Amino acid sequence: MSLSLNTIKNTKKKKQRVGRGNASGRGTYCTRGLKGQRARSGGKSGLKLKGFKRNLLNLPKYKGTKSIRPNNQIVKLSDLEKSFDNEKVTPGTLFEAGFIASMDLPVKILYDIDVKKKFEVFGCLLSKTARVAIEKAGGSVIDIAERGTRNADRGTQNAEQQTEKENAEIAERESQNAKF
Repeated sequence: MSLSLNTIKNTKKKKQRVGRGNASGRGTYCTRGLKGQRARSGGKSGLKLKGFKRNLLNLPKYKGTKSIRPNNQIVKLSDLEKSFDNEKVTPGTLFEAGFIASMDLPVKILYDIDVKKKFEVFGCLLSKTARVAIEKAGGSVIDIAERGTRNADRGTQNAEQQTEKENAEIAERESQNAKF
């Protein structure tokens, strides 16, 4: 058979349009099922957008993905026992002693031994067992509202200034009430 204009046939089959009535040969629901989001128009592509954050969190994390939350810098109680003698322990003193790499990241003290020295811990996170061990040895733990402050000493100064301001406000109110 030779190739000529009258022998050329279309090799591409035309795709049948689905969902154009019962006469299309696909029936009432046109292969979309009964009800639901995917049965309606725009449902198949719009379905992925709902709950996008959950889908994003479930994706595998590749190299270079950085977490939103910073990791704690870990210091053990045995390290504190060896290098500090009944002193105040802050992120600043830990940085100077070389136990932590940065003062910008939060510091957490973990329990590994019972301590015998008294420590005053300020500006650090502690595990429950470490807190109990420090308090059992006679030390104290001062919690701060601001987590991960750059300079723990600055945090104490701010707290002292705030208490002074509050005391001044209370004295001013009392003097105004005394006038009446």
